[in-house]
Amino acid sequence: MILADANCAPFRAFFRGNRMLRRLLVVLLSLLPVLGYASGDIQAVKDQLTKAFPDVPVDKLRPSVLPGFYELEVEAQLVYVSTDGKYVFFGDVVDLQTRKNLTETWRQQTAARMIEEVGEKNMIVIGPAKAKRTITVFTDVDCPYCARLHLEVPELNRNGVKVRYLLFPRGGVGSETYRRSVAVWCAPDRAKAVGVAKAGGKLDMKTCANPVESHYRLGERLGVSGTPTIYLDDGRKLGGYVPSAQLLAILGLNGASKTSHAR
Repeated sequence: MILADANCAPFRAFFRGNRMLRRLLVVLLSLLPVLGYASGDIQAVKDQLTKAFPDVPVDKLRPSVLPGFYELEVEAQLVYVSTDGKYVFFGDVVDLQTRKNLTETWRQQTAARMIEEVGEKNMIVIGPAKAKRTITVFTDVDCPYCARLHLEVPELNRNGVKVRYLLFPRGGVGSETYRRSVAVWCAPDRAKAVGVAKAGGKLDMKTCANPVESHYRLGERLGVSGTPTIYLDDGRKLGGYVPSAQLLAILGLNGASKTSHAR
């Protein structure tokens, strides 16, 4: 957890990699004198946020379980703002009685909801229709570890796991990998084409209406920074390649004890 005066070095470092949150911090800092006069008055805080930062819906500022703080939902993150306007922090709130990480629970639920909103018609889906479990993978068609994971998809399918791909070209929109991702989507058989791409094969570089950019933007909103990034159907996030046997254990499908994932 980061808890400090909003002008301190940890906040500057934290925001360096997130444009939306950087903008938000600038606004929060500009509001500190105003918020200080509106301690405990959430409507006053909402009014000031609406006036100074119209991009943030006011209905996403709400009381927090943490006494003395509001929580503000920004994309797939929670920002905690003290009711006296002196502090903001980013981190996890843990209930010591239940040992439950309340912030992480919210984060997982939010990720699961945002992914489901994409709809399977806008994903590359491989696996049984009546799956025991489902994973959603942000994948780069030119990523070696993504190719390695793809080789294990048949084993996952045999064990009742449906694999859904969201295309995340790490080079960004307009890159060569982006164009190859579009070609995969526009192929007659997307599941076959994604395998060809991951194996380094030649693609018919067709274009068509496609969701690749929206996949990429969703990954950015969720904080995806590398591939593969795996989301379980309960919203848990696994960063990096996970062998099928280990992934099945995490999913509780092979009777093995749960283990931590590895790159």
